[in-house]
Amino acid sequence: MEAALQKTDYAGFLLSIKGIGVVTLAACLGELGNPARFENPRQMSRMAGYNLVEDSSGKNKSGTKISKRGRKNLRSVLYQMALIMVATNDEMKQLYHYLKTREEAPLRKMQALIVVSKKILALIHALAKKKENYDPGKVFGPVRREQLKAAA
Repeated sequence: MEAALQKTDYAGFLLSIKGIGVVTLAACLGELGNPARFENPRQMSRMAGYNLVEDSSGKNKSGTKISKRGRKNLRSVLYQMALIMVATNDEMKQLYHYLKTREEAPLRKMQALIVVSKKILALIHALAKKKENYDPGKVFGPVRREQLKAAA
């Protein structure tokens, strides 16, 4: 797997993310293909089945849920990556705890892990497009940084 990953021109950049290993990255890229071919990370998210759809039946409208219309194996790998990154990567750990404990609409554990999974897809997309190594200072934008500071 490692030899096959090194044949890609972006594997070194993606392996620089703390918490992503050779096996999980190979499984993720096996499902995704070249992440640089996508115009934005939302397309990758839809491919995984993480796009939101209305959860209603008859007169009941209870909110939204993920569609699960994408690739099941990709969702499974991203979930495993999210679990590992919440435990080892400081930025993802901060994001996870913020999402679970925020004042307005705190998320449940599984919902927070899905948000972390989508953030991982965004990181993979950005690093593959820009061909840069992982930089913890660039993970969050200014708005999210302020939210995390206020919650800490």
